[in-house]
Amino acid sequence: MPLTQEEIKELTRKAWDIRKAIVDITYTCGGSHIGGSLSETDVLVALYYKYLNIDPARPDWEDRDRFILSKGHGGIGWAAVLGDKGYFDKALLKNFNKTGSPFGMHLDSLKVKGCDASTGSLGHGLAIATGLAMGARLRKKDYRTYCMMGDGELCEGTVWEAAILASHHKLDNLTAFVDRNGLMIDGMTEVITTLEPLPDKFKAFGWEILVVDGHDFAAIGGAIEKAWAIKGRPTVIICNTVKGRCVDLMENQAQWHYGGLNSDLRDQALACIDTHYKGILG
Repeated sequence: MPLTQEEIKELTRKAWDIRKAIVDITYTCGGSHIGGSLSETDVLVALYYKYLNIDPARPDWEDRDRFILSKGHGGIGWAAVLGDKGYFDKALLKNFNKTGSPFGMHLDSLKVKGCDASTGSLGHGLAIATGLAMGARLRKKDYRTYCMMGDGELCEGTVWEAAILASHHKLDNLTAFVDRNGLMIDGMTEVITTLEPLPDKFKAFGWEILVVDGHDFAAIGGAIEKAWAIKGRPTVIICNTVKGRCVDLMENQAQWHYGGLNSDLRDQALACIDTHYKGILG
């Protein structure tokens, strides 16, 4: 069922909160992979506040949907969502990546509730997700598995090995996302290693392909629901996004793959985010 206008407004308000949290945590911890965390936010918000079948009070619930953040460097954005959902006291995020904190820059599944797999060594998340999806089928479980990849990590051969395996086993309970912001740590993906035509590559591997605006909740939601209806093959949702989304000084800037914020930059970033959402919501 398509998202209602009220649901879209609620998700938009939540994305506003999460992006401000990402900026605040980046400021207090001294630096983060902020650009890609801001680009992934809307997909994470759509999943966690609408579509995932999860229960934060039971993080190990056997029948929960699984989510793998293959681009583990986006952990600061994921942690902001998990804390807001109630997996842990979000006040703990004030010590993100500091000595004694359960939160490293890449989340550890042994320390962070709601984290289904430790990631960060790029290229392995889809393989983990494929195994989880296969496990669900073998155990006759109805849960779905979701995996978010960065576009830069698609240079890794293990991504395509997993893609072949998932297609071979017709894993229609697996949905992958690509955060297609077009940038990686060294610059534009198409300059570093050409990815296009990306949809054709996944199609050749036997996947269903959906391409959406990764900042449009109606489009994201529609794609997730279409993926539920696909039978006999896995689905990849290629989300066209903007690195550093909502912060003017960071948007489409490779140098903000990782960066720190002083108080002036933090205030500028928060003001940009507020201006963006006030323009949408009034």
